[in-house]
Amino acid sequence: MLTTEQISLNKIKIDDVFWTKYRSLLKSTIIPYQYDAINDRIPDAEPSYAVQNFRIAAGEVEGRHQGAIFQDSDVAKWLEAVGYLLSFERDEEIERKADDLIDLVARAQQPDGYLNTYYIIEEPENRWTNLYDCHELYCAGHFMEAAVAYFDATGKRKLLDVICRFADNINEVFGPEEGKLKGYPGHPEIELALVKLYRATGNQKYLNLSKYFVDQRGQKQNYFTEEWEKRGKTLDKSSVFKEPNLHYGQSYAPVREQEVATGHAVRAVYLYTAMADLARLTNDDELKKACQRLWDNITEKQMYITGGIGSTEIGEAFTFDYDLPNDTMYAETCASIGLIFFAKRMLALDLHSKYADIIEKALFNIVIESMALDGKHYFYVNPLEVWPEASQKDPRRKHVKETRQAWFGVSCCPPNVARLLGSLGDYIYSSTENCLFTHLYIGSQINAKFDGTEVTFKQSSQLPWRGEARIEFEMENSVNIKMAFRIPDWISGRFSITVNGKETDYTTKNGYAFVERTWENGDIIKLFMPISIQFMQANSMVQADAGKVTVQRGPLIYCLEEEDNGQNLSSLLVDTEAAWIEKEENFPVLGKIITLEADGYKEIDENNQLYSIFKKNREKINIKAIPYFVWGNRGIGEMRIWLRYH
Repeated sequence: MLTTEQISLNKIKIDDVFWTKYRSLLKSTIIPYQYDAINDRIPDAEPSYAVQNFRIAAGEVEGRHQGAIFQDSDVAKWLEAVGYLLSFERDEEIERKADDLIDLVARAQQPDGYLNTYYIIEEPENRWTNLYDCHELYCAGHFMEAAVAYFDATGKRKLLDVICRFADNINEVFGPEEGKLKGYPGHPEIELALVKLYRATGNQKYLNLSKYFVDQRGQKQNYFTEEWEKRGKTLDKSSVFKEPNLHYGQSYAPVREQEVATGHAVRAVYLYTAMADLARLTNDDELKKACQRLWDNITEKQMYITGGIGSTEIGEAFTFDYDLPNDTMYAETCASIGLIFFAKRMLALDLHSKYADIIEKALFNIVIESMALDGKHYFYVNPLEVWPEASQKDPRRKHVKETRQAWFGVSCCPPNVARLLGSLGDYIYSSTENCLFTHLYIGSQINAKFDGTEVTFKQSSQLPWRGEARIEFEMENSVNIKMAFRIPDWISGRFSITVNGKETDYTTKNGYAFVERTWENGDIIKLFMPISIQFMQANSMVQADAGKVTVQRGPLIYCLEEEDNGQNLSSLLVDTEAAWIEKEENFPVLGKIITLEADGYKEIDENNQLYSIFKKNREKINIKAIPYFVWGNRGIGEMRIWLRYH
């Protein structure tokens, strides 16, 4: 089993033609805007109440808890995003706001370490009585992640100390020992967060607690059922079920026995992320096999071509293999971000390019697609097909929005996007003792030590528009190491490498190209990854996509918009034999993007009859496709990814 180590975030500096625009937006707009949102300062957005709840819990103002029961997590994710931002660029004003918010969180903490504004304000006597619904452990996990990120970036311990006290309190409540609760979170999150807390503090009990929560899930007698019965068979008013749905919360069986991804998609991939962490850290081969099995089920049978997961609004959940509707789908942003988390851990556990391929796919086609180019509007659901009138009038499609929203009452997705963009450097590289792996082609600089020599690697990349990347070495002494480069699954020709202008041979393993030699200061590697326009089809079992294709160019999925092609996109057919023309166009914020045009057909109705005898009646037209991630930035209209073909 080949495993790699993550390179510390503070040793990576991103400077990329494409991604730097988003990173700049993080500082200038995303983080300030989200701070105003959680402080209820966005006039046209749903109120958050997140910070106000902490003020009430701290006894500084009077009032009732408002917003979702897990609203605390929005504060935590904002602080985590700030931590990542400060790791690569200090900002006194943002840091001051974060410190003030941390002070407020500390003032809300209870004497025994407990910290959850809903229960502090509304039901202090009912702590830990509804793990299935009420997200106490979920919110705790997000604060653990925030505390570690903020400490790593600033060296300030206040939030870390607050959260360690809370973690110690949780450890006193839960565990296998006599007198402790034998429960686990309804919404997994704390499991992966405890691993981060363990790494930050070296405290073994945090790793043990994570393992306990994972191992305890799904054991008989089922804890959620017992808990529900003790409460008089009642669930929280927000629940979509009348009794605990054990598949919804991945608790229908012990995790090592689970065969397919099921239930709430975000909960599932957060749980699998922790499982992969623990499999690696504890050398648990059975847990590793479960992770591989669940990964394969998601990516081979339950994932959209964009990297979206979760095909139904009911329970925001997986349904069954190959059930991937385009018009009523869910594909929550948080679910794809969770899939990226899972992929990163699988890369460390079972190094293979297929995991990095999915990271890249979800980054380009879900994460940045979910946010408007202004950094202030967001999709919660990321559809592959939008008909605005249906979104407005069909109850089955009310969740499919035709335009991004300023904020949500349940606003887990926007701060999740912020923290992922802030931590992007975590996903580009990893290393073994004598090998540097490049998983993503993102312009960046890293410093690492190999064989006692400090080496600086400078990467520049032309993705997603051109399939080229360049690596330059800076070091005082020569060093013999391996360089490993992911061979993307989308390349349409031969992957080639030159060193100082001369093509070089490489060996391949698990989807990576390996080059080993003694490297000198100033050596330059160039990578060539041919990009062409490709028609993609779905497995014939995916009934929603039968007789349809979608257009892919490099890592990008393309779509049609009403803005370019008129109304009734379902009447258009692409000609799979026609030559596509690539055009560079200016787009707001991004600058140059590549759009595609080709001849196609439009079906013509000769009369207004609802039904008529079949007659092939088509006119030739020009079809224009744009990258999916930019759709919806030019006004409201139809959008479609999967297209019928001629």
